[in-house]
Amino acid sequence: MTTGEHKRLGRNSGGYFGETIDLPAVLRDCERAARQHGWRTEEMPASPGLRLFAFVRPAVSPHAPSSVRRIYLSTGIHGDEPAGPLAARQLLHDNAWPAHAELRLVPCLNPAGFARNQRGNAAGLDLNRDYRHSRSAEVRAHVAWLEQQPPFDLCLCLHEDWEANGFYVYELNPDGRPSLAERMVAAVARVCPIDLAEMIEGRPACGGIIRPTITPAERPEWPEAFYLITHRTRLSYTLEAPSDFPLPVRVAAVVAGVKAALAGVDGDSAG
Repeated sequence: MTTGEHKRLGRNSGGYFGETIDLPAVLRDCERAARQHGWRTEEMPASPGLRLFAFVRPAVSPHAPSSVRRIYLSTGIHGDEPAGPLAARQLLHDNAWPAHAELRLVPCLNPAGFARNQRGNAAGLDLNRDYRHSRSAEVRAHVAWLEQQPPFDLCLCLHEDWEANGFYVYELNPDGRPSLAERMVAAVARVCPIDLAEMIEGRPACGGIIRPTITPAERPEWPEAFYLITHRTRLSYTLEAPSDFPLPVRVAAVVAGVKAALAGVDGDSAG
């Protein structure tokens, strides 16, 4: 990776003005790769003209039922964050998942936002603030699907931040389980700068890691991660790629972070 690829492009001022993607084509590629590698597709009925779906893959070769790890990934909740769906496509093509993992992957939660290159949905609603009250058809459909799933051992929400100086990650880990954050940051640092600011998004950070002290009950509007940590998991990470860097760098950052987290879960199972 060249030095130029490690520099901010200076395109984003007041919002995201970077590259866009052909989301329908990306999702078709995702479906082909998922089908080729033995995933099934589950629909999330939302509203006419709005298709949401997830891919599901059972564990391939667990040594014992107790060794199975249920892992959930989602992306595309903001329509101006193209790295996530592209990273999902690459991960599906690479097919380098832990054999003992039971996987669920949602490749895009906000297709209407991508059609408009905007953060919110068609009505301008930020879906990642809607998981406490579920006003949108997208979130209602997603939550209804999530309620039918088993609890997850790990959740990974894939995002971008147009203001960031580098990659960073939010960790929600209320039970103090072994953290995957440092290994994710170390892996991403090989392909993308890390945001080393002491404050990121108004929250204390250290080495590109934010560990919020606020609890979901204290927040009137919930991101997806707060819903997940309250109802579906006890370990959640939100990966944030820096949108003012070239798109291939951002995709590489997200893929590296996910693979590092999966390797950590794999090692935990092996141990």
